[in-house]
Amino acid sequence: MPAVRPPAQARERILETAYELFSRRGIRAVGVDEVIARSRVAKATLYRNFPSKDTLVLAFLERREERWTRGYVEAGARRLGADPEERLLAVFDVFDEWFRRPDFDACTFVNVLLEMGWEHPLGKASIAHLENIRAILRSLAEEAGLRDTENFARSWHILMKGSIISAAEGDKEAARRAQEMARMLIERHRPVERHRPADGEDVPVAGDGGPAACDDGPAV
Repeated sequence: MPAVRPPAQARERILETAYELFSRRGIRAVGVDEVIARSRVAKATLYRNFPSKDTLVLAFLERREERWTRGYVEAGARRLGADPEERLLAVFDVFDEWFRRPDFDACTFVNVLLEMGWEHPLGKASIAHLENIRAILRSLAEEAGLRDTENFARSWHILMKGSIISAAEGDKEAARRAQEMARMLIERHRPVERHRPADGEDVPVAGDGGPAACDDGPAV
């Protein structure tokens, strides 16, 4: 008789099968029966591990964050960037490589959100995973000492999502284009540098009646 597969192994096979199918074809187009057939498990085994299709999709989204958000994008940016600003820009170096791969599959979280709607539990879960991406961006921006990191992260995320859509349209240079705009965004969010006078130095302020306020003759 064939050896009995451990439950954990069956669960992993189901999840990996679902990961491949959902990533490529979306949620509604993939039925539970197809996942069962491709993962070679009994229906009871699938429902013992995942009581519903939504439960399976939620596990898929968590796996996607673990594998793509954390393991690919964040890890790649931290590996390629020598300092916090370079790590931010390196996100688009990671994207450039990803956009050119034959298995490029766009942003799963956006895809599921648009497919299911923001009111659906799976749409809400996708929104939470997208917020986790912005949390990583905020952390990198804080490490870089940038201002207004919340707005920065949202603007940066728009560049990321926009470049993904452009790549899906066939623009292989989308990541490079986004990276150029990203450099300007960093400049905009740099801290304002203030001149600190040396000891004994008198720095006039415009409007205080000093030389800086008038140039029609020598100061008295």
